[in-house]
Amino acid sequence: MNKVLILYASSTGNTEMIADTMVSYLESHRYDLVTKSFEFDTIDVEELLDFNLVLIGTHSADDGQIPFEAEHFYDELDNIDLKDRLIGVFGSGESFYDVFCESIEIMGDRLVHLGAKVVPTRLKVELEPDKKDKLRCEAFVKEACAMIGETVKPY
Repeated sequence: MNKVLILYASSTGNTEMIADTMVSYLESHRYDLVTKSFEFDTIDVEELLDFNLVLIGTHSADDGQIPFEAEHFYDELDNIDLKDRLIGVFGSGESFYDVFCESIEIMGDRLVHLGAKVVPTRLKVELEPDKKDKLRCEAFVKEACAMIGETVKPY
């Protein structure tokens, strides 16, 4: 069975709502799923190696940087081999700021740099997800799951 890990940081609950939509989709399609929050759960980067797909969600802090809760995780990514690991990035932001959802780009670019196979769509949602956004969340997860068979490394 395909194992999926969803990690997320959500200061206002918006990114958590995105993750919840993904969880509902994955559960309805019978994936083996683990969900963790950067704010409340211990997250060891080594865990990423135990999953066929990892979805990482962040909100954009003040100037678009990685949220404080996920900084340690972001720094620790250097300590594992992510070559050909399938990872998707998603999150929420507010277009009021100069750069919309920049933390998602920062995380995605870092993962590409480390050799991960990053889902082409980087899902960005303005504030709280509405019905259309929830459909986009499902499409994102469907795209990511379709890529599981394309990874090189066995899990």
